[in-house]
Amino acid sequence: MKLYLVQHGDAVAKDVDPERPLSETGRRDVRALAGFLEQAGIRVQRILHSGKRRAEQTAAILAETVLMTGAPQTVSGIAPNDDVGAVADSIAGWTQEVLVVGHLPFMARLVSLLLTGEPERAAVCYQPGTVVCLERSDASDWCINWMLRPQLLVASAGE
Repeated sequence: MKLYLVQHGDAVAKDVDPERPLSETGRRDVRALAGFLEQAGIRVQRILHSGKRRAEQTAAILAETVLMTGAPQTVSGIAPNDDVGAVADSIAGWTQEVLVVGHLPFMARLVSLLLTGEPERAAVCYQPGTVVCLERSDASDWCINWMLRPQLLVASAGE
């Protein structure tokens, strides 16, 4: 099983818009990511997001190309400073491929917990619009299958 953990795309500053929607750069980066995932043949059964505007917009763009059926779902427990333990426990029971769109420090802490058992031990360096693909080899062991940052996609597109 694969798990795709995405930090939302770049967002406008809080003083510009308190809802912090995606910036133009964020929309461009997430569209590039969606195109990459589509071209790679990646499909997921569920997309979950925090409900914050930037995560909701990121999830919606990605859903257009990777979500097999339905719509992205808002879930609690994945806000920036939420405890990652409860989500990690929930993930242990998942059998379908899922994409989760969230925020820092939550996403980085979740990856660290799944890989090392220690949420405070840095395992990856996220930037807005980054996706980390984890793969579970059995019921409990996770490894990084791959990781991609938006600037790699933009560079490959010649921008």
